[in-house]
Amino acid sequence: MRKTALRLGALSKLALGVEGGLLVLAIGLGWALETPPLAQIDLGWAPLGWGMAATIPPIIALWWSTRSRWKPFQDLKESVLEMLGPLIRGSSMAEFALIAAVAGLGEEALFRGVVQTFVANATAPWVGLIASSVLFGLAHLISPTYALLAGAFGLYLGWLTMAQGNLLPAIAVHALYDFVALIYLRSQDSHTLEETGPDMQAPDPGITGGS
Repeated sequence: MRKTALRLGALSKLALGVEGGLLVLAIGLGWALETPPLAQIDLGWAPLGWGMAATIPPIIALWWSTRSRWKPFQDLKESVLEMLGPLIRGSSMAEFALIAAVAGLGEEALFRGVVQTFVANATAPWVGLIASSVLFGLAHLISPTYALLAGAFGLYLGWLTMAQGNLLPAIAVHALYDFVALIYLRSQDSHTLEETGPDMQAPDPGITGGS
């Protein structure tokens, strides 16, 4: 039986490099601060189920914000599509799943597993929650609106981690949300290309980016 290898496009290579780097940073920083992030992951079906259920509110927020007529939301949607649209063309669902999983693990390990936990242990839980959320928002400073939304998402993920005493639910929420968001962006990009016509389509990044 012939096996088909997963061919990584430009977005996958970029995401794996950045998010994988964040995971390495989290492990190294956690070792230096004696706050190992991976030790805070308690595997099990129950926390995974909590994570899947907790993904519903952020997805509803995504749905609402993308349909809002508020100009900052509309501008954000256009800028994200302009930036990521050419990269996601040609990407497969398997690539989206891989990107989302690595992003969820890497970012949660760093911001909730190391930053929030270390600051909370050194000061108070609410200080750790706010500090990690602010840094999480600043790390997503594509625009002020995006940074604020990311910071709010960070507060939600940090609260979930505190409530569950386990990093796994936050990782699951982050990964599932990113997966849904990538699928949505690709659908919106395809719709835009249909409206503009084939002459406006950019080359497939999976081809131009090499393998």
